[in-house]
Amino acid sequence: MKKKVLSTILAFTMVVSALTGCGSAANTAAPAADTQQASDAAPAADNAADATAEVQEAAPAAELTGIDAIIAEAEGMSMEELAKKAIEESNGKTFYGVGNSSRGKSALPVFIEYLQSIDPSYSMEFEWQQPKNNKIFEQLTSDSLKSEGTFAMTLIQDGNQIQSKMVDTDILKTFVPKEWAEANGTTADAYTGFLPLQTLNKVFMYNNQGTATYTNCWDFVYEGSNPLFMGVDSEIVGKNFLMMLTEDKYATWLKEAYDKLDDTKKAYFEPTIQAMQADASDLGLGANGAYALAWIKLWVNSYNEQTDDGPICNTLVDASAKDQSGLLVYSKLRSVEESATVSVNNINVAAYQDGYTGIGGYGYCHYLFLTKNSPLPWTACAFIAFMTCTEPGFEAWGKDMGGYSSNPNVAKEIEDTFHHSTAGGDEFPAKNDRGYDWWTTTGELVLEDPAYCSEVSFTVGSWIDVLDHYTPGE
Repeated sequence: MKKKVLSTILAFTMVVSALTGCGSAANTAAPAADTQQASDAAPAADNAADATAEVQEAAPAAELTGIDAIIAEAEGMSMEELAKKAIEESNGKTFYGVGNSSRGKSALPVFIEYLQSIDPSYSMEFEWQQPKNNKIFEQLTSDSLKSEGTFAMTLIQDGNQIQSKMVDTDILKTFVPKEWAEANGTTADAYTGFLPLQTLNKVFMYNNQGTATYTNCWDFVYEGSNPLFMGVDSEIVGKNFLMMLTEDKYATWLKEAYDKLDDTKKAYFEPTIQAMQADASDLGLGANGAYALAWIKLWVNSYNEQTDDGPICNTLVDASAKDQSGLLVYSKLRSVEESATVSVNNINVAAYQDGYTGIGGYGYCHYLFLTKNSPLPWTACAFIAFMTCTEPGFEAWGKDMGGYSSNPNVAKEIEDTFHHSTAGGDEFPAKNDRGYDWWTTTGELVLEDPAYCSEVSFTVGSWIDVLDHYTPGE
């Protein structure tokens, strides 16, 4: 039955590909935001600049109008210049923002204080909405139908849906602050992709009060393991994580981790890997695609779905949760209240353990956009620049470990302020955050790429949708 479903998925995809291949620019996925440093961004930036120059030589550039013209002008301005524009535009008005993170509401008063440091007479009211159940996409789509929208900007996650529902449809607009681009060794014109505020990580953890050991990422899908996880239906970025595993880089990481397993565990996983070879070929995956599909299948078949990362953390740090494991937001450790039976020391961060092999978790971004019909575009640009280019602007998010500013200068200032790398000291070593650079290299953090997720959501994503889920007690 599953084979028939897969065949239907692939056949439908081929029809869609044939239709969209006829030259519809609206269906072309934008490159993913590069949340790493300038060394990674520069080659793509150079290629993009060369391509743009060729197009400009072939035909006159279209004159920008409306919000696009404002963004283009704003991208050449300093933080202070943007602030003056914001003061002129929004003094005495109300600013409406919408986002997946409630901390936008915490950052706005700090932004207003900054503007008041330039003009003490400045005032602005604000409202920040945080839609539940992934309704933010519906809310922004509805607002986009107005000649002038309600929302000035948004802070939003889930690169796949952002790409397909918000960017390809021209509902959201990317603004790249000049000082952010300079900090990342690029320019607004050369940079491609979305503007990330931060990368958040979800990492593998396990209770250490029992006898179970997790020395390899395949241990989390081994016989008898039922990790706690929000699940692909509870939080869509979890599905993006699974889709990203099929990308060649991450599939190779899984293959390399598999190669380091002992013969007993290899024998357990080998039948599933072999069974996935045909699907990997049908889905157009690379040489190690079957290893990715096998891990994904076993994960979906075994994880114990939870409604939120908070309860997962509360379970794992209790001494009674012997041998249990989970994949959850790293920053949840900050809120653990120590007691006789509850302690951060009752868990291990898997990737921090000597000898651990394979992926340590996944990272996804909060992205910042203007709406296409923003009522306060200059103020939105200034607020976005403030959050991405200043330590006070990012502090609402930066106070936690496991959330990394996309601006290397701000990231350093945040570390100098909060000392996340030594926050736990010798007493709580699990809370000593090893940082973005460590997690994305040694820690083998799988990073969300909106363009890739959008590309495979029809194929790999649909394949994931028909996998059987674990039901406790069965």
